[in-house]
Amino acid sequence: MSVRLRQVLAILLVAQQLVSAKILLPDSPPVSSATAEAVRPSATTGPSPVVAPPAAPSVDSAVLQRLADLEAYVNNTARQDLAKSKIQSAGPGHNGWVMISAALVLFMTLPGLALFFGGMVRTKNVLSILAQCMGITGIVTLLWWAVGYSLVFAPGNAIYGGLDYAFFRGVDAMPNPTYSNWVSHNVFAMFQLMFAIITPALLIGAAAERIKFSSMMLISVLWLFLVYIPVAHMAWGSTGLFNGLGNANAAIKAVDFAGGFAVEMASGWSALALVLILGHRKGYGRDPMPPHSMVLAMTGAGLLWVGWYGFNVGSALGADGIASNAFVATTLAAAVASVLWPALEWILHGKPTVLGFCSGIVAGLVAITPAAGFVSSGAAVAIGAIGTLASFFAAMRLKHLLRYDDALDTFGVHGVAGTVGTLLTGVFASVLINPNLQGNLGHLVGNGLWLEQLKAMGIVLGIALAGTTVATFATKLVLGLRPDAEDEVAGLDYLDHGEVGYRYDEA
Repeated sequence: MSVRLRQVLAILLVAQQLVSAKILLPDSPPVSSATAEAVRPSATTGPSPVVAPPAAPSVDSAVLQRLADLEAYVNNTARQDLAKSKIQSAGPGHNGWVMISAALVLFMTLPGLALFFGGMVRTKNVLSILAQCMGITGIVTLLWWAVGYSLVFAPGNAIYGGLDYAFFRGVDAMPNPTYSNWVSHNVFAMFQLMFAIITPALLIGAAAERIKFSSMMLISVLWLFLVYIPVAHMAWGSTGLFNGLGNANAAIKAVDFAGGFAVEMASGWSALALVLILGHRKGYGRDPMPPHSMVLAMTGAGLLWVGWYGFNVGSALGADGIASNAFVATTLAAAVASVLWPALEWILHGKPTVLGFCSGIVAGLVAITPAAGFVSSGAAVAIGAIGTLASFFAAMRLKHLLRYDDALDTFGVHGVAGTVGTLLTGVFASVLINPNLQGNLGHLVGNGLWLEQLKAMGIVLGIALAGTTVATFATKLVLGLRPDAEDEVAGLDYLDHGEVGYRYDEA
């Protein structure tokens, strides 16, 4: 709160007390002329005696408590004493923003990711992508309510949370001060759910056009418990192994603003493991496999950019200064990436493609995700550019050099840009942008935080590769992974869903 606003509020509060004490009487009747004459000092009696002004009454403690509550709400900081606070509810502005942000993150999966991935596959497989996105959304939501949220955010050990919040026990409309001072606990849980939905959905891009629907669903469930939940707890849980911002006792003092560890690195490196186990699509390297609709893909990429504001800016858990910095950083990183990727295509291949614009946008957004609330605008541009250069090399050169079939470049974009952005967060993070860094990490910011990032990155990479391998081979044992060769060539839409994405009437 500014000094001027504080002064105005204090004056108003004192005036209120003076009115209550009948010292200031704004509605008192005017003094009559007779009364005025009676009280006018006489020329013969000398001057009137000096009367000391009445002492200002003390400000009521309840008023002071309300002022403290108001300051805490405006600044999105902790109340001095929650038990004595006069505001026994969530803060409407901060709560409202996080609800909107949760909806925006869901918007990234449905329809954003569904259209982005759906447009990039061949016509015969478009419905399989849409169905997998919708199936994951429903299944993960129920698992999150049952135990997932609790295993991430309830107090526990360094790797998993406990079961205190299972079936949303105690997850009500009052804030949980461990995670947010002014956002309802149930709204916080729903916001975090949307991250848990989109992360396994990113694996769809790696396995596209060659995995059965049932197999993708089982892999997603197993992967949620083996990879996403432990990594998310370690990064964000109150007892997490490398939650340097929120856990003073964290063994590794790393930071992740909106999902560099839990979303981008976890899904990206898992995608590489899944790709290597599944093998190539039938005809890969021989048959043309262009996107069937760049219109859908571009629409999806645009929706992802819009929804990403909920992803990054919402992670401030309030409509405050940190959120505004995250908004700027997210925009600039996406913008520089959207220019850089097609510019490289133009230079190297002669033409900037719409797919290049889309890939660049997503790469820039991925790279800035772990850093959005920690870095300046200039650092955001640098992170977006460096992350995009690395992703461009992985998607346009490395994939073909090593001949792995990362169908929709989940590893090339999310894995590579997410890894680069997570490391650079440790380089560019600033206490001037986010004063919360000063608490547990002030001695590391600008002085070795990147080393802590590296330690946590190694753990995430190991969990992602091992967990995905276990989940995939377990699914292969139970359900199998791929359809028969003839069915894969014919397309997964009719095989798995008995429908086709486009029906053309015969003349």
